[in-house]
Amino acid sequence: MPFLGDILLIIGLSAVVLYLCHRVGIPVIVGYLLTGIVAGPYGFGLVRQIEAVRILAELGIVALLFTIGLEFSFRNLLQLRRTALLGGSLQVLLTLFTATAVAHFLGQPPGEAILIGFLTALSSTAIVMKLLQDRAEIDTPQGTSTLGILIFQDLIIVPMMLILPLLGGAAQESPESILQLVAEEIGVIVLIVIAAKWVVPWTLLKVTQTRSRELFLLAIVMIGLAVAWLTQTAGLSLALGAFMAGLVISESEYSHQALGNILPFRDVFAGFFFVSIGMLLDLGFLAENPVRVAWMTSGILLVKALIATAAALIVGLPLRTSLLVGLALCQIGEFSFILAEAGNKYAVFTGNRYQEFLAISVLTMMATPFIFRGSPRLSEALSRLPVSRRLKRGKFHMEGARRVRAKDHLVIVGFGFNGRNLARAAKAMGIPYAVIEMNPDVVREERSKGEPIHYGDATQEAILQHVNICRARSLAVVINDAAATRRITELSRRLNPKAYIIVRTRFIQEIQPLKDLGANEVIPEEFETSVEIFSRLMTTYMVPKDEIERFAEEIRAGGYEMLRSLSREATACPSIEACLPDVEIRSFRVHARSEAVGKTLAETQMRKKYGVTLLAVRKSNEVQTIPDPDIRFEAQDLLFVVGQPDRIAMVEDLFREKRI
Repeated sequence: MPFLGDILLIIGLSAVVLYLCHRVGIPVIVGYLLTGIVAGPYGFGLVRQIEAVRILAELGIVALLFTIGLEFSFRNLLQLRRTALLGGSLQVLLTLFTATAVAHFLGQPPGEAILIGFLTALSSTAIVMKLLQDRAEIDTPQGTSTLGILIFQDLIIVPMMLILPLLGGAAQESPESILQLVAEEIGVIVLIVIAAKWVVPWTLLKVTQTRSRELFLLAIVMIGLAVAWLTQTAGLSLALGAFMAGLVISESEYSHQALGNILPFRDVFAGFFFVSIGMLLDLGFLAENPVRVAWMTSGILLVKALIATAAALIVGLPLRTSLLVGLALCQIGEFSFILAEAGNKYAVFTGNRYQEFLAISVLTMMATPFIFRGSPRLSEALSRLPVSRRLKRGKFHMEGARRVRAKDHLVIVGFGFNGRNLARAAKAMGIPYAVIEMNPDVVREERSKGEPIHYGDATQEAILQHVNICRARSLAVVINDAAATRRITELSRRLNPKAYIIVRTRFIQEIQPLKDLGANEVIPEEFETSVEIFSRLMTTYMVPKDEIERFAEEIRAGGYEMLRSLSREATACPSIEACLPDVEIRSFRVHARSEAVGKTLAETQMRKKYGVTLLAVRKSNEVQTIPDPDIRFEAQDLLFVVGQPDRIAMVEDLFREKRI
């Protein structure tokens, strides 16, 4: 089976390359691309079944975008409508016109110049979303804005595909066929909405009632592939279909279980996608034209970053966020390859233009992880340039919001789940507070409810000054952007040396850097959850409360190192038998004709004579713990005692029926 041999070769070679990349600090995606270059037809030609690898690559796109959709929701999608429609259309049109104009200026025919504009306008949904997911930045302002533009790009592929035959002089599509295609797309979208609302929840309910893990996994895979296939059949992109499938299931109560089942497959299949992209790079063509390919690659990265940044600024995002969006969208996308193949089919490309496009595209993809890695520092540096404050703050800056004049107040950065809970607690305790949030829709909605919330990027000094950070008593930073969190912490400490700064982070490695920047407390999300869960569990094992508190404090004081390498003498009791092997707890009832009926606890001399302690007595529906010595026993009382087994047996005889 040559196909199986190729798969084994790709997996084995990927493991070796990824290990080497890990040792030298090269991103994983670049490692996969290098694997494809080495194993592909233009490298050593190790893989023969190229088409089979491409099929697995398509499954990789489905798995990757499906998991992203699972973590999203239709509500989040609706919040992106402004970014997707306005920002996406601006980014695509500006990039299209610029690339077309440059290509025509360099001597390309009109049809080929327009095709180059199409190819350049699209970015890589798979690579960008994978990088955002790895850095836990999908829910950040730059993450959601980038996703909105990518969704628009996936939708715009359809009219681009319809225009391609015209560029090559092929027959024009009839109006009836175009109307049929549009009707099919609308029908698919309606079907997806109906499925999300009624069909999928009902189906998954019936599946989960069987308690079959295998059936549940099959149902999830079937739904994901079915929706992706429907959207592709209607002319939409496979990536958009996979994302929509994830959205459908995310609306049900089974999304977390589905995500847990799919995650093990996602990274494996996504790896095949990146390997298949690497196989397209012709090293021979690259060696013959290194200078031309290098300057064109650099030019595309720069121009696309600038245009996407400009589109985000026009939408109203702050400068720093817009720069991050622009740097994320600067590469050429995987669906450009589909357009390029179609352009080659219709003879739109001339000469070696197709190979030139492939080389430039793969190089832009390989550069993306490195650009991502440096984008926070670069965006911070550029945002400090002497430009207008309005540009730095964004279009929606402080509309209708007065400058905060309070003192000794709490400043909350971020109004997600944690931010809302902090605000509720502060309001309940009568603590004055002010909130900074970067989602303009949330700001408008909450301000209409009377919430003291302000729009702005808290990494900008002017925004912090607006909420009077200099006179605040405390600051809570509860956002998902690690780079922004560091900047806010450093800036706030400089503006207010006396403020108590508490920061939430998702990453354990951020604790010490944030403390070095001035944070008083850093709460790592995952480890703090573990501390809370374990603290509550320890109470069920009879660990004294002061020991639990001391244990939790030791973990926090040690930077959570104890949770990473736990080595400590156990103080918990998994059971009474384990900690006190000669003692047991037993319960029994007082018989109506026992000699103890009517007697008090003191009169039975339970502890003095037998060495058994009465822990509690249940009388009807009332439970008395640590009973008084004067308590009088009645028929049907339920007693709970502790002592040695043989001593308890002697006491139990006192409460049994009298022997005649």
